[in-house]
Amino acid sequence: MPTKGKKGNDAGADLGLMRAARFGRVKNDLSMGFVGLPNVGKSSLTNLLAGNNHAEAANYPFCTIDPNVTQCVVPDKQFKYLSECYKPPSVVPAVLKVVDIAGLIRGASEGAGLGNAFLSHIAAVDGIFHLVRAFENDEVVHVDDSVDPIRDLETIEAELCLKDRDSLTKVIDREKERVRKEKGIPRSSEAPVSDVFLSAYAKCSEMLDKNTPVQTCDTFKDAEVEMIKDWGLISTKPQVYIVNMSQKNFVRKGSKWLPKIAEWVKQHGGGQIIPMSCEFEQNLADMDSDEKKTFLEDLSDQAKSKGLKGPQAEVKSMIPRIIRSGRAALCLQSFYTCGPKEVRAWTIMKGTLAPQAAGVIHTDFERGFIKAEVANYSDFVKYHDGQASMSKVKEAGKYRQEGKTYVMQEGDICVFMHNVTSSKKK
Repeated sequence: MPTKGKKGNDAGADLGLMRAARFGRVKNDLSMGFVGLPNVGKSSLTNLLAGNNHAEAANYPFCTIDPNVTQCVVPDKQFKYLSECYKPPSVVPAVLKVVDIAGLIRGASEGAGLGNAFLSHIAAVDGIFHLVRAFENDEVVHVDDSVDPIRDLETIEAELCLKDRDSLTKVIDREKERVRKEKGIPRSSEAPVSDVFLSAYAKCSEMLDKNTPVQTCDTFKDAEVEMIKDWGLISTKPQVYIVNMSQKNFVRKGSKWLPKIAEWVKQHGGGQIIPMSCEFEQNLADMDSDEKKTFLEDLSDQAKSKGLKGPQAEVKSMIPRIIRSGRAALCLQSFYTCGPKEVRAWTIMKGTLAPQAAGVIHTDFERGFIKAEVANYSDFVKYHDGQASMSKVKEAGKYRQEGKTYVMQEGDICVFMHNVTSSKKK
């Protein structure tokens, strides 16, 4: 379902991300990977997301031979509020794992460049940040000698779909072999495959023939989705498109390429598009707090001079939005545990039940789950009356006891009751 309070394109983007995530693994430590041509800004943006220099950034193709993995702190106003309220000696925020994968080139699906290795790295992540270059800079070479985001989008999507087509050719033989073993059919006889398999296969083939990600198809039935999960298709992963612009174009909220990119994405199944500028983000990251304030005010004045008004004229970092979009793409959310010693944000998938959420803290909590004592963040803020405790929330009747069938909600503050005996009774 679309997130409440969002309208228009944002709601549609949320729905699309939920649609994509149905093919993914059910885990709490999922990862997003950067995909794009060489020299589009992947390593620079990875550095910015992580707030440090984990990934090497250099002006030549394939500078990132091995995938760099970083942990990005998730911007979370709720976590910040709880931490400031309880003031514990230990605070542990939620993080998003991001993998910087070296650039693909045309022919990667057939082994060109370092293609096969990179495609295997893409296959290992759970979601894709598809980064496309929309800035001109003579000092940063382009692998195809000119800047054309649409051509680059076509190249990357074609390589991913070509790799999936190759994977799909092996799926039929694998399914027939599975049926033979299951039903004891000799190799001399034709092994029948189910109608569900044939339908799922046909739909995937149709999408890939159009160079369109499989995950954007909205006609899959649940049984087909469960079958496709085992096929290892790269294009079933949720994608977030990130457009790396010049600082000038980012400030004025315009580029000749943005409408063309939006149309291309729409024609290829849709998805979330985030315009940003590594040039701007790097300039901002290199400043102290006072310099940042002046810098942003000056840029906002420039935006206003271009005729932008209200929120459109505000210039701010897109790093928090990118991190949050990755979490949303993977259908992850947070719940909190709060006390005098520690405030911690725990990551779970949307739809997780209380016992499984407890298991994220410790496996014994899930095994011996009794109940969860829960207050939602919004109720805590409304009723806690400045106290670092749940006493006022309890008085207001907003502190609940939930059982094994409770579906965890974003922003739940929890205490889990459990009982695990070390030995059986005699």
